[in-house]
Amino acid sequence: MTQNNIAALKGYLNIARKAGYLIVGGEKLCDYDKKLYLVLYDKNSQKNTMKIVHKLEEKNLNCIEVENLSDIICIQNCKIAGIKNKNLSDIIYNLLQE
Repeated sequence: MTQNNIAALKGYLNIARKAGYLIVGGEKLCDYDKKLYLVLYDKNSQKNTMKIVHKLEEKNLNCIEVENLSDIICIQNCKIAGIKNKNLSDIIYNLLQE
């Protein structure tokens, strides 16, 4: 992933966070029953986070592994986050696929 893509990803995630479209943390995502479009999880996630990722993947959600998620989202010790806005999710997904 290029530095420009990381900067753009940070910007879009910051927009999602400020707009209230970001669900942060495994417990919140596990109990979240509304529509989610994308889940990002840290490459170094532990077993409990990975259980949640597998559970969400079973619901046919896009789950993408990201390196240093807590640095990108600017939330200390953040290992998993979900995005509940379709347009932002599509933009972020495309950025991560490049």
